[in-house]
Amino acid sequence: MKEWSCCKQRSHDFSLFLAIPGCKTGRHTTEKPITKAVSTNPPKAVPVQSSKQGVGADACSRCRQGFFCSDHGSQPKAQKPGATNDTNMVPVEKPVVPLPKKKIDLNEPRVCKNKGCGKTYKEKDNHDTACEYHPGPAVFHDRMRGWKCCDIHVKEFDEFMEIPPCTKGWHNADAA
Repeated sequence: MKEWSCCKQRSHDFSLFLAIPGCKTGRHTTEKPITKAVSTNPPKAVPVQSSKQGVGADACSRCRQGFFCSDHGSQPKAQKPGATNDTNMVPVEKPVVPLPKKKIDLNEPRVCKNKGCGKTYKEKDNHDTACEYHPGPAVFHDRMRGWKCCDIHVKEFDEFMEIPPCTKGWHNADAA
């Protein structure tokens, strides 16, 4: 059962669901409609533009939220009045402050944060082949689980957890 939360229209078929006309005016949206306050002044006549190009990207809720909008995607963004193209302006460089280095006890047990490793190690035993891990992200798609780096996909989660790591390197205790 599919339902538009804005107007509570329901459909069992997805193609019929998409064909439901927009509520009141325009497309379905998650934004609540603006209710106009009752005023004693009579409403003023507003000229209505018949073309879509009259509606700017500022009036479109998708454009305001930063999403791509097919109605306004090909239009160049208008510069704000305060923006100028001065070629004489020199970019101000912020001074780079180096992060303070952590003091690490070589005998302190640490847990590796590399994906697929999770072993406890001591920094004195860490070397360039100490850790076996997956450098790529885990992929969960169409009831399949796997790792993008080694392109192995299985159906069962237990089998996914048993996929052998494909890369060797240093243990890393810092979350990256």
